[in-house]
Amino acid sequence: MEAIATTLKKAKRIAVLTGAGVSTASGIPDFRSAGGIWEQDRSREYYMSSDYFHEHPVDFWKKYKDIFQIKLVGNYQPNEVHAFLHELEDNGKEVPIITQNVDGLHEKAGNNRIIEYHGSLTTATCPTCGTQYGFSHVMEHETPRCTTTYGSHLCNDILKPDIVLFGDPITQHDKAEAIIDLADVLLVLGTSLFVMPFNFLPDYAKYQRNLPTILINREPTAKDELFDYVVHDNLTQVIQKIKQSM
Repeated sequence: MEAIATTLKKAKRIAVLTGAGVSTASGIPDFRSAGGIWEQDRSREYYMSSDYFHEHPVDFWKKYKDIFQIKLVGNYQPNEVHAFLHELEDNGKEVPIITQNVDGLHEKAGNNRIIEYHGSLTTATCPTCGTQYGFSHVMEHETPRCTTTYGSHLCNDILKPDIVLFGDPITQHDKAEAIIDLADVLLVLGTSLFVMPFNFLPDYAKYQRNLPTILINREPTAKDELFDYVVHDNLTQVIQKIKQSM
């Protein structure tokens, strides 16, 4: 813990990768670790696909709101891990965050630079005209539609949530690598590093940029050997110990 604390204390720019484990202390279920939601029902990947949205948009929205417990999103609040990353910024460090999470909690916590690698649950966009709608509009309608009017014509297309569905392209990877290019250290928190191409980012940091690398996750990952420091433990408790050492 002291070595990790020293590494973070010396760094001016800390690139952070975060996954579902960062949000579990806020009450949000872990989707991919043992016993997570995706493990419980593999068919969810089929229903949360771009193909299913285009073929069955009304049923898609019903399942989407159920699977992601969308009605609860507005009630979740940042936890101690989110607060720690914000505190690093308050201490004068640059702490860009590249997150797999779609819950918007890093933004709620006040972090200045966030790349939502897989998008966000808090907004949805019209596939036809590109108008974006906020969380309240999504929740007001069982199947949210576009209300934009062109002259006398109402768009009325069914909105697509602003998350990366299975089958959608990843558009943020180059931006994520650009952040790592400028970093002094890579800090990876609460992710199984299972999903591609997100899980290539630690390889990039280690082999292309030769950065010091830190992984803190509840369980081992297939990428553990890439990291200089690895901790398998409760993330909140580990962060508390690191803060004490800083």
